[in-house]
Amino acid sequence: MNDIKIKKVESRHDLETFMQFRYDLYRDDPYDVPYLHFDELFTLRKDRNASFDDCECDYFLAYRNDKVVGRVAAIINKKANTKWNNKIVRFGWFDFIDDYDVSHTLLDTVKEWGLERGMTQMVGPMGFADTDREGMLVEGFDSMATAYANHNYSYYPKHIEEYHGFRKDNDYVEMLVKVPEKVPEKFAKIADMVEKRYNLHVHKLTRRELLKEGYGQEIFSMLNTTYKNLYGFAELNKRKIDQLVEQYIKIADLNLVSIIVDGNNNNKMVGFGITFPSLSEAQRKTHNGKLLPFGWYHLLKAIKWKRADTVDMLLIGVLPEYRSKGANAIIFKDLVQQYIKYGFKWAQAMPQMETNHGILSNWQYFDAHINKRLRCFIKDIG
Repeated sequence: MNDIKIKKVESRHDLETFMQFRYDLYRDDPYDVPYLHFDELFTLRKDRNASFDDCECDYFLAYRNDKVVGRVAAIINKKANTKWNNKIVRFGWFDFIDDYDVSHTLLDTVKEWGLERGMTQMVGPMGFADTDREGMLVEGFDSMATAYANHNYSYYPKHIEEYHGFRKDNDYVEMLVKVPEKVPEKFAKIADMVEKRYNLHVHKLTRRELLKEGYGQEIFSMLNTTYKNLYGFAELNKRKIDQLVEQYIKIADLNLVSIIVDGNNNNKMVGFGITFPSLSEAQRKTHNGKLLPFGWYHLLKAIKWKRADTVDMLLIGVLPEYRSKGANAIIFKDLVQQYIKYGFKWAQAMPQMETNHGILSNWQYFDAHINKRLRCFIKDIG
């Protein structure tokens, strides 16, 4: 007998309960990285996150005997559905105890919520926008999580597979790269050749350019172009771009940000790479992702003093007309040089589509391997 009760999140207290469930569920997982509380709250608040300009969403909690045993978000990204000409309801923030009644009741809730709004397919795990965490971990459960990608217990995929009708829709892979003592010679030659042949070169942003001259906004505007044909992508609106600049780019170490410009085209920005020192260990030392009393200190050490031995490669983008010219190589060469200078031992590349051969081909020159795989599932519902 299914004794699961579903409650829709309707208050700030409910939302805090929604967030707290994951902290409690993963408290003893040695590989999990707790989400930063303030960042997660901003993302989930409909009155704050600019993604809600384009999305409809409700959150749900699953209870058994007055105890929270699961959660899920039901999301419709209207802009994405219009672009891709589909009627998809997304499920995200999907966490649950190892109980099929719990997980399947939550999925039933999303399905019914979507059907009520005329949707015909259910896809997930996905967020509001492409800059949110996407995919369910299906390989790499014993590898340290990152602050920017989903991590889950190994029982999660089994629950999806047992829910009738789901099939693989898209896979992402994460690459773990050993930082070499120097840039591999063959790779360096390719980057140098591309630079000379097409007059492309690295531009290191100044803080003034970033904050006063709009380069931060230009990076994410370019992301709209470079990512436009990627799985499930919907264009970021201006308010969302401003929020991403404020939340991430403004605190970045600009040595770890690589901008490629075209000297034959008035130094037009044609590519970018954004990387951060890993915050995984720092966030594990916070209390439920909160900065007080001492969480701020651990994050400060990681961001400003580079105490982590790993760097996270968050976003890399090159304008379509420059990909075939090899502009990616220039970005990677510059970033690897910075990693060597800072003494990083490892670079963790964030999720990349397994079909993105242009980016994945760069790793053949390095000591690199896939250490995680995440999957989005799809199911017809109407």
